[in-house]
Amino acid sequence: MGVLNVTPDSFSDGGAHADRRAAFDHGYAMHEAGVDIVDVGGESTRPGADAVPADEELRRVVPAIGWLAAAGVVVSVDTSKPSVARAAVAAGAAIVNDVTGLRDPEMIEVLTSCDAGVVVMHMLGTPRTMQADPTYADVVTEVRDHLVERATAAESAGISRDRIVIDPGIGFGKTLGHNLELLAGLDELVRTGYPVLVGASRKSFMAKLIGEVPPGERDAPTHAVHALAIAHGAAVIRVHDAVGGVFGARSADAIVRLNRGGGT
Repeated sequence: MGVLNVTPDSFSDGGAHADRRAAFDHGYAMHEAGVDIVDVGGESTRPGADAVPADEELRRVVPAIGWLAAAGVVVSVDTSKPSVARAAVAAGAAIVNDVTGLRDPEMIEVLTSCDAGVVVMHMLGTPRTMQADPTYADVVTEVRDHLVERATAAESAGISRDRIVIDPGIGFGKTLGHNLELLAGLDELVRTGYPVLVGASRKSFMAKLIGEVPPGERDAPTHAVHALAIAHGAAVIRVHDAVGGVFGARSADAIVRLNRGGGT
């Protein structure tokens, strides 16, 4: 999954793709580089980010989604707003990536009215509050149980299990220790039977491991983390660096498949 931020305040690219033509060009370039899904987001979810009105988010994401889908790209929309999800699916989005884990009941209604896939993510609070002293007794167990509860609620509402992917929400309401524990304990999430998405790309916790470097210089640790996530059973990785992400994922996946007797 390649990240396409069409926001002026993205933590990673600083709004480089907020222009509509730039958004399409970058999204299609990621597609040509081999990503399977282009994830279009019109509202920053970096720590402390302010909410964006639905009409502004729609203005940002719908044109890019429509153009990319028409060009044959599989598109997901990164949104927590039911109205944006509904319009995005109508424009051609095949997946709704909800960082709030279907917290809004209306989002479940939107998804039951279509056949789009859904990514259910774990996050404490909101982007504005999530890093204010996040606390867990057992982060792996609590995140796993929360995701299973939300996925089960989606199934009970009529969303088939094969449409659901779960995401532990690396960096969303977690300390450095929590992020590392979740990555090391990814097998627990995989054992739920739901495909697991890991999005560690350029996250700030990496700077605490390698030194204070800007987001654009965190691709090497990103690919290392994602390779280990694949080794632990991750089905999807979410990346900013499409070429490096694809190369790293294919290499890690080939080793995992061979180790499991699946050939290359």
